[in-house]
Amino acid sequence: MELGTTTEPVFFRPQDGWVGDVIPFEQDGQFWLYYLLERRGDPPAGMPWHLVTTRDLVTLTDRGLALPTGSEPGAEDHNCYTGSIVRDDHGRHHLFYTAQNPDVLGSDGLPLQLVAHATSDDGMTTWTKHPADTFGATPGYRPSDWRDPFVFRHPDGRWHMLLAARHQTGPERRRGVIARCVSDDLVTWEPAQPFWDPRRYITHECPEVFQWGQWWYLVYSEFSDRFVTRYRMARSPEGPWEVPVHDTLDGRAWYAAKSAARDGRRFFFGWIASRAGQRDDGAWQWAGSLSTLEALQREDGTLAIRPPAELVETFSEDRSAQLGLAKGVLEAPDSYVDTVSDHDTPSQFHARVVLDVDPGTREFGLLVRCSDDGDTGYVLRLEPHASRMVLDRWPRRTTGEAQWQVSGDVPQIIELERPADLSPGRHVIEALVDDDLAVFTLDGAVTLSTPLYDHRRGRLGVFVGEGRLEVVEVNLSRRPPVTDPTLTDDTSSDDTDGTDDTDLPDTSVLPPRSTTTDPGSTGSAARRSAP
Repeated sequence: MELGTTTEPVFFRPQDGWVGDVIPFEQDGQFWLYYLLERRGDPPAGMPWHLVTTRDLVTLTDRGLALPTGSEPGAEDHNCYTGSIVRDDHGRHHLFYTAQNPDVLGSDGLPLQLVAHATSDDGMTTWTKHPADTFGATPGYRPSDWRDPFVFRHPDGRWHMLLAARHQTGPERRRGVIARCVSDDLVTWEPAQPFWDPRRYITHECPEVFQWGQWWYLVYSEFSDRFVTRYRMARSPEGPWEVPVHDTLDGRAWYAAKSAARDGRRFFFGWIASRAGQRDDGAWQWAGSLSTLEALQREDGTLAIRPPAELVETFSEDRSAQLGLAKGVLEAPDSYVDTVSDHDTPSQFHARVVLDVDPGTREFGLLVRCSDDGDTGYVLRLEPHASRMVLDRWPRRTTGEAQWQVSGDVPQIIELERPADLSPGRHVIEALVDDDLAVFTLDGAVTLSTPLYDHRRGRLGVFVGEGRLEVVEVNLSRRPPVTDPTLTDDTSSDDTDGTDDTDLPDTSVLPPRSTTTDPGSTGSAARRSAP
């Protein structure tokens, strides 16, 4: 992608690398999405900040390199890690970032982490570094854990800086603390009491705090109990911090989310992690593709999470009739039953399925990119008895040739699960899929983001196990084909960011839908009851 190129990706990833931690900043209606560019080179190159901008959360402009790494041998900022941006009272922008060089070691024998400072006087077009302002961990904190500076204006009128830090002493996996420094001029910083010291995690990466109405929110990412972004709530930035019943924003695959607000709305920008070898069994990797989710504030202050409406609305071409997934009742009191579409879904689509679930139903959900008999593919399974939504897949990994060596002891893709209220009644399940990435949303409030590698094609289905439900509504849409103005009037390009529609024929040529209930039928009608 050339510098200045404007595209409309569902999930942004630069041509020459992957998106690491995102540092969002909003000004005059535009989001400036700085991010750490991960190249995965061998040997690894220094990590700079790159930038994309957007006004509508759909169209992104690639601005390229924003903050270069140190070029001198032994430069303290060989890697420019996560930080934050603020604008002072005079209109000057201040950028704070983590400076690190793997060859520059601290007193603990590990690479030193420092807070570095840069400023811009031309509207963030260029940045000037100020090495004299660089400082390291204050006494009591490990010099190798002093990162992700987040600066904000505190109600006391001073600038406060939060840092992902660790105590020098204490149980190794519970030394994490959000340290704090304060300043009057954004240049000279002095240590203050810790902002939050729960003695709970290894560390709290990418911490941020913001006010929304009567509530203050503390957001951080941790990898102690699990890789996840969490939040806390309080009536004051000084706490005490309350733990919501469901305190995670998404699952394992969406990490290091940081936010920015506009017009009373708040958006979180994180990355969906890739996996080694582009396999569902591959090890999780650091960095991936940019994914934006919107937070909605409930009356009690807790947060609901969903993809922004602006992004979903770009899928405006309805292809529901062509898909051929029937509505009706699925009933399996002591067994399993599913219904599967007549045709494959496109590689890029948005699906919305409304289900009315009976009391006592043990499990139900969506089959995504499944085979025509529903036996292989991805399974978005909702489990009312466990109050959770999980992602499973078939076939699962096998550990040998015997029939029982099927990883039956791994009931879903590990860490891809979300707590959810699955009371009887209507539930809306949405799937936003683009090639090898997806965001599933339950009831417009709970998301589960994930890569999808092993199954690139397949159908859409609905299932129920030991229960009963009604498929009330099925909608599938895609982005309209892009018309190339260089082509003649009677010719257009149907390449919509990799979306194909070859398996969704026009309704005018669809064969009559079978209504057989013959046990040997493989069509979806064989697995459903009449409404």
